[in-house]
Amino acid sequence: MAAGADPTRDTPELYSESPPDTLSMRTFGFWLYMLGDSLIFTALFVSYGVLQNNYAGGPTASAVYTPFHFLFESVLIYFSVFSVAMGMRGLARGKRSALMLWFCLALAAGGIFLGIEIYDFNSQVALGITPLRSAFLSIYFTVVGTHGLHVAVGLLWIVVMLFQVGLKGFSAAVIQRLLCLEIFWLYQGFIWACVFTFVELWSAI
Repeated sequence: MAAGADPTRDTPELYSESPPDTLSMRTFGFWLYMLGDSLIFTALFVSYGVLQNNYAGGPTASAVYTPFHFLFESVLIYFSVFSVAMGMRGLARGKRSALMLWFCLALAAGGIFLGIEIYDFNSQVALGITPLRSAFLSIYFTVVGTHGLHVAVGLLWIVVMLFQVGLKGFSAAVIQRLLCLEIFWLYQGFIWACVFTFVELWSAI
């Protein structure tokens, strides 16, 4: 090699940058968003632990909770999570019809879950059990309602993805959105386990 020659001139492939993996980067970014969401729920659960016995002469936990509804909601939300996971297997196999079928089942189960939650809230409000009655009721409605809001967003997202898969198939953009949806929906199942444990079971002890 001649003196002063650039040793990298003849081997540029060793030093060239690889093209960015857009799918991995965006999925990682969504994981970071979910981490921020986790901090919100952590704060809510800590607040619930502090305020759960502050009834202020109002309804107690036993007057608010409906164990059968909570159990039935658990079955529904986990069936919905399972359905989304099975739908993503359809994506892995390139079967659009399988994904759409499983996502429709997930949508139905999640819709019934949300309907039961809304029914319980309406029934409680009709009995005068409102968030303004006590600190306990305030945090109860906030924790359960925040999770319910996330479920509602997820259901809307499933509807949008059903339309996109039907119209565009498995394009790169659609696959990215499906992966983020799967992460989001699995996370809702995890958060519901925390709600069921810390809000229902913990208060029942």
